[in-house]
Amino acid sequence: MRVGSFVLGAQFPGQGQGEALHRAVRSAEVAEEAGLDAVWLAEHHFVPYGTCPSAVTLAALLLGRTRRIRVGTAVSVLPTVHPVALGEQAALLHVTSGGRFSLGVGRGGPWVDLEVFGAGLEAFEKGFPDSLDLLLRWLREPAVSASGDRYRFREVPVVPRPSESLSEEPGPEVVVACTSPSSVRLAAERGLPMLLGMHVGDEEKAEMVAAWRRHARAAGRPAAEIHGAGHVSAGVCQIADRRSDAAETLLKAMPGWLRQGLGAHVTVDGRARQMRDPHAYTELLCGLHPVGTPRLCADRLAATGERTGISRFALLVEGSGDLAATEENVRRLGAEVLPQLR
Repeated sequence: MRVGSFVLGAQFPGQGQGEALHRAVRSAEVAEEAGLDAVWLAEHHFVPYGTCPSAVTLAALLLGRTRRIRVGTAVSVLPTVHPVALGEQAALLHVTSGGRFSLGVGRGGPWVDLEVFGAGLEAFEKGFPDSLDLLLRWLREPAVSASGDRYRFREVPVVPRPSESLSEEPGPEVVVACTSPSSVRLAAERGLPMLLGMHVGDEEKAEMVAAWRRHARAAGRPAAEIHGAGHVSAGVCQIADRRSDAAETLLKAMPGWLRQGLGAHVTVDGRARQMRDPHAYTELLCGLHPVGTPRLCADRLAATGERTGISRFALLVEGSGDLAATEENVRRLGAEVLPQLR
């Protein structure tokens, strides 16, 4: 079982953006010191829900500041970036970090981002599969051309190549954020592991993993690939000597951040959107994920792994909104929870 942190660079009410980003960077550095396996970085535009607009850029910084820990994007929003540009960045980070970079990609949402970056709503609604396939070709082939509706260009060489020979480390792993049956099938048919959101519980995640396996088998993916897929489960982690104290920490801080952050999203086409009740959503997260004593947290992670077959976790550790509390939370995760899982 591999446990990592999930970093949004969340801007809590009353905080500046620089403060949020400093906490994000510092929590990642502490994650390596504490023995965590990975740091997963979220990407958002124009909202205080997350102040990191480029997960791959922040990943580059953190890979330069660390020596052991894996750094991944969770996720880079593919409809708002050219797949080749993202592929070049991923290859660069893979080669220069010694293979410590993971590229998580997703569709994002129908937000104003699509207007600002000139992608258009169709890139979100229909373009994700083609963009993903072009990205995968860039990471796996020595030269690439395109002749589709959105991307058309002559053959060009891949520089730098993520892997120049079969004897070398393969290119960066690609993980797909999955929130629907269609995205599960898309990932399965390409043999790519899933990143499953924190808003769903073990039963739904187990169903998604089972569906992924069915689609992967139907697509003729190798048995070893199917059984060894390293799906990632996103969640929340807050550790305290009593469960009530851990939950209270999150219930005091997270609803204000969620109300401010999620409420700032603007749809590109004016469609109506309904936001979850922030307090009720925080209570849901406290019930689904490792929030409580170290023993409870270890048991919760182990139970999720047993029920779903998922072996990797990306845990939001900054739910208190406080730098010192976040650092302590990460250190306790490494010192008091991980040993119980081993």
